[in-house]
Amino acid sequence: MNKLELMKTANEVRKGIVTAVHSAKAGHPGGSLSAADIFTYLYFEEMNIDPKEPKKADRDRFVLSKGHTAPGLYSVLAQRGYFPVEDLKTLRHTGSYLQGHPDMKHIPGVDMSSGSLGQGISAAVGMAIAGKLDNADYRVYTLLGDGEIQEGQVWEAAMLAAHKKLDNLVVIVDNNNLQIDGAIDEVNSPYPIDKKFEAFNFHVINIDGNDFDQIDAAFKEAKTVKGCPTAIIAKTIKGKDVSFMENQAGWHGKAPNDEEYAVAMADLEKVGEALCQNSNKRQLRKCFSRTRNCT
Repeated sequence: MNKLELMKTANEVRKGIVTAVHSAKAGHPGGSLSAADIFTYLYFEEMNIDPKEPKKADRDRFVLSKGHTAPGLYSVLAQRGYFPVEDLKTLRHTGSYLQGHPDMKHIPGVDMSSGSLGQGISAAVGMAIAGKLDNADYRVYTLLGDGEIQEGQVWEAAMLAAHKKLDNLVVIVDNNNLQIDGAIDEVNSPYPIDKKFEAFNFHVINIDGNDFDQIDAAFKEAKTVKGCPTAIIAKTIKGKDVSFMENQAGWHGKAPNDEEYAVAMADLEKVGEALCQNSNKRQLRKCFSRTRNCT
C-alpha cells in the first residue's frame, strides 16, 4: 500500500471503532483512535500474516498489551479480512465473539488474550524467546499504552527482553499522554519514556505515531537492529480525527450517544472525502503527465 491508501484504510478503521463502541454502548474509543494508524500499518504493511490462515506457524505475532483498546484491533482485523466488518456492531453484545478484551480462543487473528495492563508485553517477550529457541524467522510486536507503562511488570519484561537480546521484538508505546484519570504526567509520570527504555538496553525510536512516513521509517529501522529489542515511542493524539474526542481524557472509556455518533461519523467522512480529493488530484496529475509525454 502507498501512503494515501494507508491513510484511507486508517480512516475506515476509525469508522469501525466508533461504530463498534456506539453499538456496544461501552468501550474505549480514545486510545483505539490514537493507535489506528499503527494498527493499520502493522496489519496492511508490516506483518507477515494471512487472514485465510490465521494460525500459520511462520506468521508474525501481535499482542495488544493495552487490551481495552480492542475496538481498534477488531476494526483493523475486520478491514484486513479476518471476519466481516458488520460483526463490529456486535461488540460486547451477549453471545458475540467480540468481547471487551481480545480473546485468542474465539477471534480469528488474535494471538494473545489480554488481561490486566502490563501482562501483554510479558507474553510478547515469551513469544520472542520461543522464536529464538526455535530458530524461527517470525517477529513479535506489542502495543502498550503510556499509562500502562506505570505498571512494574512492564519493566520486568523489558529487562528480560534486553537480557535475551530479543532483536525479533518491537515494543510500541502509544504515547497519547492521557489515561483514564487524566494526563499521565499528572497521575504518575513515566517521562522520559525513551530514556527509560534506553536504560533497559533497548534501541529506541521516537516518532509521530499518526504520520505514516515516520511510522514506515521506524519499522524499517527496527528490522535493521541486531542484538537488542526495539522500542518505538509513538506520540499520538487521543481520539484522533473525531473533533470532540481529541485530547480529551473523558473519552478514554466512554461510548458516544446517538447524537455524538452522528457528529463523529461526519468528522470521519470529511477526513475520508479530503483523502479522496487528494487521490483524484494525483490521478489527474498522472493523466496530464501522460498526455504531455505523448505530445
